[in-house]
Amino acid sequence: MSVNKVILVGNVGRNPEMNFIGDRPYVRFTLATSEPAYTSPKGEHVPEITEWHNIIMWDDFARTAERYITKGTKLYLEGKLRTRTWQDSNAIKRNITEIIVERFDILSRALNN
Repeated sequence: MSVNKVILVGNVGRNPEMNFIGDRPYVRFTLATSEPAYTSPKGEHVPEITEWHNIIMWDDFARTAERYITKGTKLYLEGKLRTRTWQDSNAIKRNITEIIVERFDILSRALNN
């Protein structure tokens, strides 16, 4: 048995960009998740740590994202990890890990909306 499940709560880092493969819509954007700063038991200050995640939404999710999600929106999402490999125009091998969204909720809208 194996499980490929990701659950994230974070803030959108850039507006979703709509694209199509054939007639099938998808959006991509980034999501930031952060661990708060703290002071260790030894008195050492540990700064906030932010991770950036590459998010992909397909079909109806993509259309909803394009309409309602903007930079700064707080999201809850569930999905699965996918890693892609390709060669860039300089023949350099590149990798990217993305979260393919299977479920999401908008927790709050960006303040500029």
